[in-house]
Amino acid sequence: MEYLVLALILLGVLLLGTVGLVVPRLRRRPEPPLPETSVRTRPTGEVPGPTVEAPETDRAGTGTVTAPPPTEPVAPPVAPPVEPAPTLERPEPTAGRLVRLRARLSRSQNVFGKGLLTLLSRDHLDEEVWEEIEDALIGADVGVDATREIVDRLRERTAVLGTRTAVELRTLLAVELVNALDPGMDRSLRATPHDGTPGVVLVVGVNGAGKTTTCGKIARVLVADGRTVLLGAADTFRAAAAEQLTTWGSRVGAEVVRGPEGADPASVAFDAVRRGIELGVDTVLIDTAGRLQNKVGLMDELGKVKRVVEKHGPVDETLLVLDATTGQNGLEQARVFMEAVDVTGVVLTKLDGTAKGGIVIAVQRKLGLPVKLVGLGEGPDDLAPFEPAQFVDALIGVDPLGAGA
Repeated sequence: MEYLVLALILLGVLLLGTVGLVVPRLRRRPEPPLPETSVRTRPTGEVPGPTVEAPETDRAGTGTVTAPPPTEPVAPPVAPPVEPAPTLERPEPTAGRLVRLRARLSRSQNVFGKGLLTLLSRDHLDEEVWEEIEDALIGADVGVDATREIVDRLRERTAVLGTRTAVELRTLLAVELVNALDPGMDRSLRATPHDGTPGVVLVVGVNGAGKTTTCGKIARVLVADGRTVLLGAADTFRAAAAEQLTTWGSRVGAEVVRGPEGADPASVAFDAVRRGIELGVDTVLIDTAGRLQNKVGLMDELGKVKRVVEKHGPVDETLLVLDATTGQNGLEQARVFMEAVDVTGVVLTKLDGTAKGGIVIAVQRKLGLPVKLVGLGEGPDDLAPFEPAQFVDALIGVDPLGAGA
């Protein structure tokens, strides 16, 4: 009996031990393995960054995660470069410019210095020689009437004085040429302020005479003489004209008043003078559109420009720009402009490009207008105040004043 009870106890212990081993194993099932990944895991303790959404291929379960493309760094905004202020130029002094530019008259010197002087150097000055002298002067655009006066006076003085040497004849010719240029004419630029208003200079001329460029050079002449200048770009029909004038003005520190392309020229000219009064400048220089002298409407418009400007005060100077290479045709141009705006003086350009330097004499005698400035080159300071004695000296190599004639 005792053995039976002991056997039952042992059997119960074995059953309990077997159940204790089997039940935990049935409860703990193995977890599926983690998928492999190519993304480096974050170490423990690292602060998590922004979540990057996996690409579509990873969502599909391929197990491959592609890193997003690197973002281009954004450069900081760069400020535009500051353009340096233009360097102001100091124009050459106007005194003695014509003497410094005398070599530019080399073409005219061939007519006067060689042609005429060769004729005057002949041993015997008969009628045929005098006729050749007349032809040479007419060919140089001196004009028929002026040529006859010069030759008649030269013949008379030669006969009275008994002059025969080449040096004496050259001196006599120089004196007669200066007389033909009327040295007593007033050639000063009337561009000084008066009654609180700047001096107003109107620049007119035909197409192709180099008017806008000459206007810029006149500004340099005035600045070189110590005057303050304001420029009015009243040539509103040619867009390049205002830009060109602005470039000229910036070189000498002159302000430019301009309007939109196609604006009323008279309005721009009016605004220029008003601005000149506000700034207190010495001179307002107004560039006008180039015109054909046979276009009545354009000439009437030029007259309107002058009338509108005169609401501020009188126009002190109206300069007509003529191309010396046009010869006698320039005289017809001048007459029409004189009727429209009352021209007070002439600027003769491109005098270095013609052998007909006598056009200076013809312009003055035919029109009664003084040649005040002459252009002798393309340089910014190649515009010179006109001096008759210096001009003749440059042509034939004789200073009439120094010769004592």
